[in-house]
Amino acid sequence: MRENFHLPKKINSSTQHYIKLELDVRCQKRIEAILNRAFPDIAILGEEGVAGDPQAAARWVVDPIDGTVNFTYGIPHACVSIALQVRKALSNSKFRASSSARHPDDFYETILGVIYDPFCDELWTAVRGGPARLNGRVIHVSRRKKLNEAIVSLGFAKNRSTMDKVLPTFNELIHRVRKIRMMGAAALSMAYVASGRMDAYLEYGLRLWDIAAGGLIIECAGGDFWNEPLEGEHTYHLLANNGLLRRQLQKFTNARF
Repeated sequence: MRENFHLPKKINSSTQHYIKLELDVRCQKRIEAILNRAFPDIAILGEEGVAGDPQAAARWVVDPIDGTVNFTYGIPHACVSIALQVRKALSNSKFRASSSARHPDDFYETILGVIYDPFCDELWTAVRGGPARLNGRVIHVSRRKKLNEAIVSLGFAKNRSTMDKVLPTFNELIHRVRKIRMMGAAALSMAYVASGRMDAYLEYGLRLWDIAAGGLIIECAGGDFWNEPLEGEHTYHLLANNGLLRRQLQKFTNARF
């Protein structure tokens, strides 16, 4: 990303609110090559395609450039997001009995998450059961409990239906929180919540590769990674927060989402 930041960008496809770059594909191919050399038996589920069996016992979940529109327009706020997920053991009869009705992603647990911002040279890491770290330093979510002291990040995804759901929440929250931020990179917004820079992040219509690494990093930093699946493959509604604000924020989302 750094090498190509100031160079012309080749757009493979675009809509009103979304851009796909040739570089997205190239970045994922490079990531796949590195991961396959080191871990040839682990599948890869990425924004730019799948390598191996996406329902394998273990899979990497990759977003090669999160914040593509920012990157395309020369805004240095984008990142790489990589998570490692493993299939959960069907260890009890209740889980087995309900397995046919479960969302396919429910059978996986994220055990490792990495987010890298090449423009600020910031690397967030987490391994399940351990602390979250930023450039090796242990980080924690904020302790702010009051909405009027909170900075909340919102995302509007990429289509009309998701925007129509989030816009009323924006109109309600803007009068109740300290500030709303729209950063344009889901994984970085989650990393900022994990670091205590922001207190919550809301979005409707995110994909698994947007949130898998960031969700684990938030949990390991002491926060709350609340999410629910939506229609569409690997698609989610997300309310990530410091663990103290979920109920207050859900008052403004439940009726609409």
